[in-house]
Amino acid sequence: MGKKWRAWTILLFVGLGLVGWAASRQLGREPLVYDDEQKGLKKQIIIYFSHVVAENTPKGLAAQKFAELVEQKTNGRVKVEVFPNGSLYSDGEELDALLRGDVQMIAPSFSKVTELVPEWQVLDLPFLFRDEDDVRRVFTGKVGAELLRMLEAKGIKGLAFWSNGFKQMMSTTRPLIAHDDFRGLRFRIMPSEVIEKQFRLLGGEPVAVSFDRVYQELEQHKFDGQENTISNIYSKGFYKFQPYITISNHGYLGYAVMMNQSFWDSLPKDIQQKITEAMAEATRWNLEQSKEQNERELKQLERREDVFLYRLSEEEKRKWEQKFAPLYDEFTRQFGSGLLNEIRGS
Repeated sequence: MGKKWRAWTILLFVGLGLVGWAASRQLGREPLVYDDEQKGLKKQIIIYFSHVVAENTPKGLAAQKFAELVEQKTNGRVKVEVFPNGSLYSDGEELDALLRGDVQMIAPSFSKVTELVPEWQVLDLPFLFRDEDDVRRVFTGKVGAELLRMLEAKGIKGLAFWSNGFKQMMSTTRPLIAHDDFRGLRFRIMPSEVIEKQFRLLGGEPVAVSFDRVYQELEQHKFDGQENTISNIYSKGFYKFQPYITISNHGYLGYAVMMNQSFWDSLPKDIQQKITEAMAEATRWNLEQSKEQNERELKQLERREDVFLYRLSEEEKRKWEQKFAPLYDEFTRQFGSGLLNEIRGS
């Protein structure tokens, strides 16, 4: 009897231990929503933040900065777990994952947002912004607030705009200066109607490829050129395959930082306030840091003997702008001139 009792006792404790272990594993893995009725448990709120670029890019660094600020400002009540390089969701998956509530935060490029809100196509228009100060005025003012409000009807809480910088042209074969230089070349683009039409106006063949597949397809020589920021070109090593870089500043690559609206609404008001404060601070930091990083890494590329840089003159830029004029006409016909005028007049 004594042996049987000891055996049952051992089995009972082992069973309880396994249950406790499984519960602790589950609590550690799944996002926990704060529950006012369980304050005594002091549950930590976990926010999964998925993005598709490297940790050392402007977006990657800003995401980590935001995570640190949130943890500081909430005294550890909220933890932001950042998943870079498409490690949680790929470029083509993350927006749907956010809408389903499978992930709490993402920061897709503006081009991705146009799938939900077509008016955001305005941000893909070439030569829309003159410089970084112009970008800052637009996104921190009335226009920025209006663009974020457009997301609400889609179940998305728009939090901020982050910067990667201005886009440049790249080629495998030759410098891209005159319009004829683009003719017959195959260009990787982000999925975007405006960007697709931009390259067709230049005589190129645009092919939509998600960012997480670009390096692999470069290795396989599947396209001849692309547009990208200096920070992406440098951090991902794209220049190794496409060494001809034209400094054109013709387009702007930015990100919409967003959260699932239902998740946002479930958060206590004080936590919402702390997240808002952390986002504002991280955004100010990002705007300065992205500008400095692009300038610093451009100098690194200038020092390389295997990279060939060409800077468009103001006259050459004017010729490009004239070529792209039909894109503005088409946008105005489709959406009116109000939003475009606000951006140009801000």
